Amino acid sequence: MPKLIQAQKDLRKFASREKSQILQRFFKTGSGQYGAGDIFIGVKVPETRLTSKKHKDLSFKEISHLLKSGVHEDRLMGLLILVDQYKRADQLKRKKIFQFYLKYKSRMNNWDLVDTSAPQIVGEWLFETDDPRLLYKLVKSKNLWDRRIAVLATFAFLRKGRHQETIELSLLLLEDKEDLMHKATGWMLREVGKRDLKSLVKFLNQNAHVMPRTMLRYSIEKLSPGLKKRYMRQKYLLAP
Repeated sequence: MPKLIQAQKDLRKFASREKSQILQRFFKTGSGQYGAGDIFIGVKVPETRLTSKKHKDLSFKEISHLLKSGVHEDRLMGLLILVDQYKRADQLKRKKIFQFYLKYKSRMNNWDLVDTSAPQIVGEWLFETDDPRLLYKLVKSKNLWDRRIAVLATFAFLRKGRHQETIELSLLLLEDKEDLMHKATGWMLREVGKRDLKSLVKFLNQNAHVMPRTMLRYSIEKLSPGLKKRYMRQKYLLAP
């Protein structure tokens, strides 16, 4: 597949050993960490985006090879190409991209891969078809990245003025043990607040005392100092 080979060659022109070592640490690739075993060649995200635009018309077969690659930047490039293709596609092609994405979702095994693709593909498709049931299935998965796909996909719903799914998934994630899920859920709740402050305040009034500390801090980041203080106090005074 000459197009695939050329895409990978173009990506590797930006590789840096020094940068790869930094990324290995940043994305927690050590033994026992969430990104254990992932391999980085040291390409910056803007350079990956530039290369993906140059090769935006790769086929599903070629993209599948990128997603199956052991190199993180290959997988990111494949996902960026999919996101671009989804934006340009008609409904039939979008459905195929969505199904293709789910087929390879196990390859979205770090937070940046999820965050740059789940809202743009999973979220957009589920909103477009008005069928969010998959979100409630994924959020109950034992796999961290499935759960992150679920909550990040609701970003697409939020951008269109609908926050019911974000609120409902956040309730289901209150007892999640993973810090990466606390951050993702708090982030989406913060986005709810930007669009509908009353809904965020209602959620916090009912749940601040049981929310994981990181989730709470992320969710109240844009609130007034007084409200921040109120909810942090609620966390420590009412926590079970």
